[in-house]
Amino acid sequence: MNELMSQAVDLMIAGMGFVFAFLVILVFATTFMSKLILRFAPPEPVTPARTQRAKPKAPASVDPDTAEAIKKAIAKHRSRHKK
Repeated sequence: MNELMSQAVDLMIAGMGFVFAFLVILVFATTFMSKLILRFAPPEPVTPARTQRAKPKAPASVDPDTAEAIKKAIAKHRSRHKK
């Protein structure tokens, strides 16, 4: 039983050691690739600053029939959705 536990501990340490070594290599590899990309990649194009767009102006007057239809629709909607 004692020999079996000793083998289990040895196997556990070996497995954890391989995983740790792989993760260390992975960190160094990604760091190295990141530095390569930053060195050899073309610079990002500069995007111009956003300018405020002028809002489209509403027509000066609305047809009376259209205005009346809008008023009725709003009143009907409000009557259906009262809280």
